[in-house]
Amino acid sequence: MEDVISHSDHWECATCGHEWPKEEAPEAVRVVKDAHGNVLVDGDSITVIKDLKLGGSQVLKAGSKAKNIRLVDGDHEIDCKIDGIGIALKACFVKKA
Repeated sequence: MEDVISHSDHWECATCGHEWPKEEAPEAVRVVKDAHGNVLVDGDSITVIKDLKLGGSQVLKAGSKAKNIRLVDGDHEIDCKIDGIGIALKACFVKKA
């Protein structure tokens, strides 16, 4: 969280005003954004914005769509299926559908 105010004995969220003791540090929330800056969440639908080489001669074409994505930790934040093939994608190559 970027909008946390530190007081001597507690923390305060500058956005909503919620306060909690210093012993309970806020957990970092990971935010994944698509190529246009839209926040992605589990279950979203996405569209690939450019052709991506999958290896060998296979190419994932721009405009390919995936439904019900799953966000995961790591370099490739999106786990999904496109045309029945399980694929891990970077969020910078997709847009929210």
